[in-house]
Amino acid sequence: MSAAEYAKACKMAQKIYRQDMAERRYPYLKVLDEILPFVKTAGERDLGLIEIPIERIVGTKTAGRTKAFASNFMPLLSESSEFASKWITLYNSHIEEGIREPVIACEFMNEYYIIEGNKRVSVLKYSGAVSVSGYVTRIIPVLDDSKEVKIYYEFMDFNRDSRMNTIYFTRPGSFRKLCELTGKEPGEPWSEDDRRLLSSCLLHFTKVFREKGGGKIGITPGDALLVYLNVYGYEGMVDKPGEMLKKELAPLWDDIEALPEAEIVNVVMQPEEERSKNLIQKLIEPVFLPHRLKVGFLYYRTAKSSSWTYNHDLGRLYLENNMAGQLDIHVYDGIETDEQCLEQIEQAVKDGCTVLFTTSPRFLGPSMKAGMKHPQVKILNCSLNSYSGHMRTYYGRLYEAKFLVGMLAGILTRTEGIGYIADFPIFGTPAAVNAFSLGVKMVNPTAKVHLAWSTRKDCDVYQLLTDACVSHISGRELLAPLHSSRKYGLYDLEDEKGKALAVAIWHWGKFYQRILQTILNGNWKRTSQVHEGESVNYWWGISSGMIDLACSQTIPERTRALVELVRKQIVNGSFQIFSGDIPDQQGVMRCAGNRTLTPEEIIRMDWLADNVVGEIPTEDQLVEEAVSMVKIQGIYSANLM
Repeated sequence: MSAAEYAKACKMAQKIYRQDMAERRYPYLKVLDEILPFVKTAGERDLGLIEIPIERIVGTKTAGRTKAFASNFMPLLSESSEFASKWITLYNSHIEEGIREPVIACEFMNEYYIIEGNKRVSVLKYSGAVSVSGYVTRIIPVLDDSKEVKIYYEFMDFNRDSRMNTIYFTRPGSFRKLCELTGKEPGEPWSEDDRRLLSSCLLHFTKVFREKGGGKIGITPGDALLVYLNVYGYEGMVDKPGEMLKKELAPLWDDIEALPEAEIVNVVMQPEEERSKNLIQKLIEPVFLPHRLKVGFLYYRTAKSSSWTYNHDLGRLYLENNMAGQLDIHVYDGIETDEQCLEQIEQAVKDGCTVLFTTSPRFLGPSMKAGMKHPQVKILNCSLNSYSGHMRTYYGRLYEAKFLVGMLAGILTRTEGIGYIADFPIFGTPAAVNAFSLGVKMVNPTAKVHLAWSTRKDCDVYQLLTDACVSHISGRELLAPLHSSRKYGLYDLEDEKGKALAVAIWHWGKFYQRILQTILNGNWKRTSQVHEGESVNYWWGISSGMIDLACSQTIPERTRALVELVRKQIVNGSFQIFSGDIPDQQGVMRCAGNRTLTPEEIIRMDWLADNVVGEIPTEDQLVEEAVSMVKIQGIYSANLM
């Protein structure tokens, strides 16, 4: 009987061997000694005796016996060989009493390479075992900017706290997200009950995931589990029947299948021109009055108390003035939590709204959940670079206007020091800071930009910048009515009134009008830039009118003319802000020569230019209100904290 099992194992080996050869893949086990010469390592760590997940054993430490096995660890040698005899003996032992002797292995990048015990692993893989005991030495790579290494360093931190190695991900930030969704703080030790619960949930979920064909998607069960937990939550999951899990997974499956491409967001940089109709089309087109579109605006807090919301409410008023008769607009404000946001979205749907603008990055999670639940509703969340085929996101290239403000500051400064007040370290903020500093540098190469964060704990930003001897400060773009006494824009510290000399403008109304007109015209899906099911982020700049710059008439005329000249070059594309040589604070050349940074590189920027004095604060340095925002859209979530 054992000989027959060996014959079956050989057939499995030959099948995968032929597939690998046909697809020009290496057909044998991976060899760690052939990988390590090409990577930099930071040392080793003895992990002692641990349980090794069978599915993460991928090869051998040395090349000695590697060609005795196909890449799936099934045996390739003939049934009459001594190797086959030993394999059969091990198989019998496993069936009768189980394999108890631990293997010896190395772990590198959460994959295991066997030093001693290859045949034991082969028998266990053939038998469908989940894990094997082993003495393991971890080989640690040097931390670099590669996605794979960042994920692995996240895993090591998670593994240290949880002592779990059965879950893994393909996207940075996922271990942090897992802790958040399971109610654990980063760095918090896991109890035995914590480990047992997550292991049970993962095992339960993985079975359903693979039954639905998840093994063919190119992601891990952990990747899919995060999508599920983000919608349905962790509490009570372990008690759900498999059929319920299947039912709950069904509306999420499109997003899960798209995860391998999820990091590639379709960034729409410019509004698309509406197709013009020829004379014949105009003559035969039926005359009708467009239906009134019901549109909902969801606001964080209120327009009176939040500057951010005040900006968006000005956009709503712009719509009421420019699209009268075409829209029926509803406002849902005073929202501060995810639960309140979900409740207000449900109310908006009940009220008949078919288009929803959730106007804060804080609302990203609820917007994604609602998009899955209400696919007939067009939901757009004001945030950057987030994947979901069920909704779209929008933002503005504020850095373009900030560059121009930086030029003005560099010209006007009296002290070679300029202040910049930033709020949240989220996607887009470092780009705005760096663009401002590059604008300063273009006209004043010796000036420094002193960076202060309004959301940093125990930080008096004005005192900090006063001590730095700055003459001008770039602050908030616009203030809500309740904060109208505060200074905003670029202003001179010696001006007691703090009159704005220049302000970067968000003109949300122009964006809202273009999007809603597209929907009314029936072109929401019929566009050359967007395809159904794609993840879409509208990221428009000065050329669209969504972002602009307003200058005080007190600025010298020739200075305003210079800024306007550069503004026109940004609009027509002849001048790229993030191009040429751009060193960071450590002297690393982030862009060089004729290269221009890609939209993705600009969005996910997590470094500061060399003429910036200051740093990007870590999460533990931020006030509580900022932490919630950073957890959703923080640059840490994409760049390994």
